[in-house]
Amino acid sequence: MNLDMISVRGLSMRFTSGGAAVDVLADISLDVPPGQFLAVAGPSGSGKSTLLGLVAGLDQPTAGGITVAGVEITRLGEDALARFRRDTIGYVFQSYHLIPTLTALENVAVPLELAGEPHALDRAGALLAEVGLAGRAHHYPVQLSGGEQQRVAVARAVCRRPRLLLADEPTGNLDSATGKQIIELLVDLHRNLGSTLVLVTHDGALAAHADRVVTLRDGRIVSDETVNGHHA
Repeated sequence: MNLDMISVRGLSMRFTSGGAAVDVLADISLDVPPGQFLAVAGPSGSGKSTLLGLVAGLDQPTAGGITVAGVEITRLGEDALARFRRDTIGYVFQSYHLIPTLTALENVAVPLELAGEPHALDRAGALLAEVGLAGRAHHYPVQLSGGEQQRVAVARAVCRRPRLLLADEPTGNLDSATGKQIIELLVDLHRNLGSTLVLVTHDGALAAHADRVVTLRDGRIVSDETVNGHHA
């Protein structure tokens, strides 16, 4: 019985570009225990975001298997996979992915409403307060700064208390001070939820917040380090 939150075995991802095959990931194996904050680091093009997308079930790998929370997601059909993602995973993108025609409050409420939760707007409002945006609930994304939009996106990602929180370069479009606030917010929420957090970043300073740093280069794991004494 596998008790890890994430178990990746022999994972490969190959794209064909201009008639040539490109191995974006090559034979990756990785276990992430429940509650861990893992940073996946490495230069641009090393396969970090591809790995995160596969763990989220957004793509199918060329080879290998992925088990998340005891479910082998690489064997699920599309509907079952969509349900599993909705119930188990929260995902934060670099570019926020908010719905421009909805207010901050409505953006956060969408996953709750889709799941049929009563009092979705009340819960969304409480979450916005938790991420420091109580006064911005009725603003549209275009009226919010980048940092505020990302806070809304984080609130939306955690609204259903996911056991697994995935963040793909969540500070990539933000200045360093705002980015640091977003990382601190993610870490706080991850601790409060007791969730597992996987953060993709090319920024070593952000990776240093994690319990463990796995570094990719050219689609392979080149180091896997437990970071001790990182708590302030």
